[in-house]
Amino acid sequence: MPVNSFEEYPMSWKPDLSDISVPLYIAIADQLEQEIIEGKLAPGTKLPPQRELADFLDVNLSTISRAFKLCGQKGLIYASIGSGTFVSSDATTNKMLLPASGSSHMIEMGSVLPANHGNEEITQYMKKMLSNPNFSKLFQYGRPEGSAWQTEAAKSLFEKVGYQTDQPIILAAGGQNAIVGSLLALFQPGDRIGTDPITYAGIKTAANMLGIQLVAIQQKDGEITKEGLLYACKNEHIKGLYVIPDFHNPTTHSMSIETRKMIGEVARQTGLIVIEDAIYSLLKEDLVAPIASYAPEQVIYIASMSKAISPGLRLAFIVTPVAYKKKIVETLYNMNISVSAMMVELASRLIQEGITHTILEKQRLYTKEQNALVDHYLSDYQVLGDTECIFRWLLLPEKFTGMQFELLASKAGVQVYAAERFAVGNAKPVNAVRLAVTAPESSAELEQGLKVLKDLLESDGDYAFVD
Repeated sequence: MPVNSFEEYPMSWKPDLSDISVPLYIAIADQLEQEIIEGKLAPGTKLPPQRELADFLDVNLSTISRAFKLCGQKGLIYASIGSGTFVSSDATTNKMLLPASGSSHMIEMGSVLPANHGNEEITQYMKKMLSNPNFSKLFQYGRPEGSAWQTEAAKSLFEKVGYQTDQPIILAAGGQNAIVGSLLALFQPGDRIGTDPITYAGIKTAANMLGIQLVAIQQKDGEITKEGLLYACKNEHIKGLYVIPDFHNPTTHSMSIETRKMIGEVARQTGLIVIEDAIYSLLKEDLVAPIASYAPEQVIYIASMSKAISPGLRLAFIVTPVAYKKKIVETLYNMNISVSAMMVELASRLIQEGITHTILEKQRLYTKEQNALVDHYLSDYQVLGDTECIFRWLLLPEKFTGMQFELLASKAGVQVYAAERFAVGNAKPVNAVRLAVTAPESSAELEQGLKVLKDLLESDGDYAFVD
């Protein structure tokens, strides 16, 4: 029997187990998930302490712990040591951010896509490769480390972002593939990894799939603090850290050199494994050394060509400490067998012959032109992001939440993504949306989308709550 009487006791959640046909912990987890999905438990709601809930239901504490663990692995709830367990801020949002499919009326400003200007040059080069008598050999399996000259091509690409390394380089089938492979190789279900409070949606879906919990690290002025990182290492027991140092997705922030050095120092002191996602670093004109430069023995450095050159170039380079190489190679082998030898050869030749540099310059010029349109149409609002960043972070007036504005924009024919989709744990997201400025098919389409967004921003505040 329960120790306490709960008839008049205020509890944020009182599950009903009067009619169940599955094990208790599954029934509790299912009911919690259902009430979160139905909106009965709002994001940010603090759940009753596990002991209190066990007493209320007259069950063992371990039953509640197992139920909470199931929901935590799905990203529905978030446990903060010393603070309690909360319904995750993004519990009811769709974390898979994909371009609209077959929707001719929707202007795509949600998914981050580079302009397609480089595709013609890549196509022309592929035609040149076809004339090579040895081209058919590229349909064989590739090697995870690539050839010596392909490794040199990768290193020359890294030099474009001010990074020189003698660490092993592994090939993966795109940036997301590299992230998932690194997580799967180096972490276990139940492990905790630190991130920014607002972070890339892809790390969230990967963590959910693998049963890894993301922990929001304390920030100041948009950057992780040393105090916050050390606290998370000691008290939240994080084993890793995921960061995007350049053009952070979605906030567009680029990390200071001081913070990069600090993260490297803490990683060396604590043994923290850092996953440095440098997918946007190629877009920057001003070079800043990566975190991997300061702690090469602790940092997994990931570079990709999809956002800077072309989405179809599904190739990423993983620079890994020697100690982690074997595990990552074995994991990627089990995930992919190998990457496409043809893709690796194409990418390497594009780099070595300077074609990627030419494409990058064109992409930067076009991105600056698109951003000039953003600054013109949204000049009365705070829109964060540098001129060479292919997405921007629109801070909304108080009359809108991010999800409300996303819904209104979608109804008006423009796809944008709200801050809630990027929130970690119970972090309260700012009222903001991400705008992918190079995703529209033309400058004219971008202008059309910006006009729609401007009209919505200028609309009556009550309009934001129309169902």
